[in-house]
Amino acid sequence: MNISALLTSAGINTAVCAVLFSLYSVLRKQPSLLSVYFGQKLSQVHSKRNDPFWFGRLIPSPSWIVKAWDASEDELYATGGVDAVVFLRAVVFSIRVFTVAAIICLFLVLPLNYFGKEMEHKQIPEEQLTVFTIGNVEEGSRWLWAHCLALYIISCCSCLLLYFEYKNITKMRLTHITASHSYPSHFTVIVRAIPWVEEESYNDTLTKFFTDYYASSYLSNQMVYQSGAVQKLMSDAEKMYKMIKSPNMEKHCVPRFMRCGFCGGTAATSFKILSDEPKISRRDSCFDGSDLRKKECGAALVFFRTRYAALVASEALQSPNPMSWVTDSAPEPCDIFWSNLSVPYRLLWIRRIAVVVASIFFVIFFLVPVVFTQSLVHLDKLTKIFPFLKDIIKRKVMEQLISGYLPSVVFILFLYIVPPLMMLFSTLEGAISRSQRKRSTCVKVVYFVIWNVFFANILTEAAIDHYQVSITKLGDAKHIPNLLAKAVPATATFFMTYVLTSGWASLSVELIQPFPLVCNLFYRFILRNKDDSSYGTYTFPYHTEVPRVLLFGLLGFTCSILAPLILPFLLIYFVLAFLVYRNQILNVYVTEYDSGGLYWPIVHNTTIFSLVLTQIIALGVFGIKESPIASGFTFPLIIFTLLFHEYCRQRFHPIFGKTPAQIVIEMDRKDEHCGRIEEIHMQLQSAYCQFRSKSLNMHKSTEHNQIESVLADSIETGDIVRLEDLDDITPAVLGVRSI
Repeated sequence: MNISALLTSAGINTAVCAVLFSLYSVLRKQPSLLSVYFGQKLSQVHSKRNDPFWFGRLIPSPSWIVKAWDASEDELYATGGVDAVVFLRAVVFSIRVFTVAAIICLFLVLPLNYFGKEMEHKQIPEEQLTVFTIGNVEEGSRWLWAHCLALYIISCCSCLLLYFEYKNITKMRLTHITASHSYPSHFTVIVRAIPWVEEESYNDTLTKFFTDYYASSYLSNQMVYQSGAVQKLMSDAEKMYKMIKSPNMEKHCVPRFMRCGFCGGTAATSFKILSDEPKISRRDSCFDGSDLRKKECGAALVFFRTRYAALVASEALQSPNPMSWVTDSAPEPCDIFWSNLSVPYRLLWIRRIAVVVASIFFVIFFLVPVVFTQSLVHLDKLTKIFPFLKDIIKRKVMEQLISGYLPSVVFILFLYIVPPLMMLFSTLEGAISRSQRKRSTCVKVVYFVIWNVFFANILTEAAIDHYQVSITKLGDAKHIPNLLAKAVPATATFFMTYVLTSGWASLSVELIQPFPLVCNLFYRFILRNKDDSSYGTYTFPYHTEVPRVLLFGLLGFTCSILAPLILPFLLIYFVLAFLVYRNQILNVYVTEYDSGGLYWPIVHNTTIFSLVLTQIIALGVFGIKESPIASGFTFPLIIFTLLFHEYCRQRFHPIFGKTPAQIVIEMDRKDEHCGRIEEIHMQLQSAYCQFRSKSLNMHKSTEHNQIESVLADSIETGDIVRLEDLDDITPAVLGVRSI
């Protein structure tokens, strides 16, 4: 692929981004789309008033960019929690590292690559991209020391920034733990694999065990029930109730000139509207007491008198049989994944093996689109195998479109099926919390994209490039390092177009929110339901966005000295991601649960892997280029990076796996001194409820009441006159917690 094909892809994606960014700035001003672009909490209140039409709604404006840039980290924390701050710090880390890499590599490495061989250069648009890679440097060149120096600078800057980020995020996590005084999860332990005793219920067995072995610290327990079908029925009834009681729905259907939805309606049809007061209490369920006893599972929530007692119970092995009386720290009530608690613990290891086998088959299946997309990139090489393709590449426009834009688009379409499937695998593994399931999905997607986007494309490139020589070389271990060292610079052409399509374009699609937008239009114009509260809310998709950011970081590190032309495109992506994700966290996504920054170890480990892989590939390239000095200096760099990783793993990582006993003991002492411990014990009895209905319980949260109060005051005083003024309502205005 030449420069003109790359510019074609860049031009198409730039146009797509410009159009979608402008469209977003118009759509976000429309009153009917508040639930899409400003989240559920604000739209429930503000959608009740009719905003007058004003011409500014139809004019694109960059005001959202300015407000996203000006938002402080405290506001981001109050809105999205620690996870949001950690994710954005990963983006900021990438901006800093690749700014340094771009300055060093574009002004030092790129000219050396371009003039690495004595050859007659074409005009820049006609030059092949391989001319700008390290593959164009002659063997034994005395200028390879510059590539080694650039590798040292990038590695040292990355390690230094990683250290400070890990240190600051560790402090943030500890602050988050100490600030959560009344969190019920600190006093709660999940117990699974409760042994079955004849003529006794699980509840009786559990009570006897903990009153015997934890007599001084045991408080009470709550059993888990089989709830798959029951919870589904209650959820469906909840949605129906919510739609029926909507104030925007008419109490009687009257004749209309336009029929409702697809089916229309008749004038004779009338409906009886239910009372606004729900008759289902918090502890009501579809079972009576005897049925609940029969539906008990071998799992329960056990409450302790102190945080330290709960911490000890969650970490200790309760029985000589590790497959019984299994304990774990409980997640927050809004985070707990009830359906997996009812799964028998003895089946989880079988499920995990099945997930591993299914993942292997899926990876093998995904090699088909990888081979197909790589073959489109290298049409000139593919004509050696399939001569009939020569007629296609004679048309220059078609060749540029097929090799420069189409491969990455096709590959991205196939990648859309990966996150939902990995989420299903994580659910089958038995995650006990929604955040744990999302983190597990994130790790699986990271592994998948690193293998299928990076390694599989590189191996396919090597297979296509060396097909005429000997296809069996790929199976010879002696030739694999050399083939990889040659294939990585050549595959950088595909990675550049992938950054443009999966990076730039995906950010513009993230802004538009196509799925919620279509759902909103369907509810309003097909179902004739104008109640924004029934459209649903969305949490931030960490399981898709974290792997994408880490993958682009891997591409940036591995291609920095080999094919530095990718760095400007990557840097633009990370700057756009910084603005887009800040806007989405502040306005779009609702934070229902927070893992306390547990995504950072994933970011750190993947970044270290990317650095080490980059150094190993550089070592192989220096060996092929016959530069013993550069190879000799690269090997100590690998050792240093691994030692740095081990230090961080020993110094910081334990904080993300366990809660320090010193902190929880100090929190217990403070609560006892203030007389708050009894109040917390009373709250524990009602904190966790398996069959609680979110919408049938009409009591609003404190935060929601604060937002409604502020908005109501603003509306009455005339402070909010346009939809854009919603951007000014920040968590800081409401006095929400901050670090």
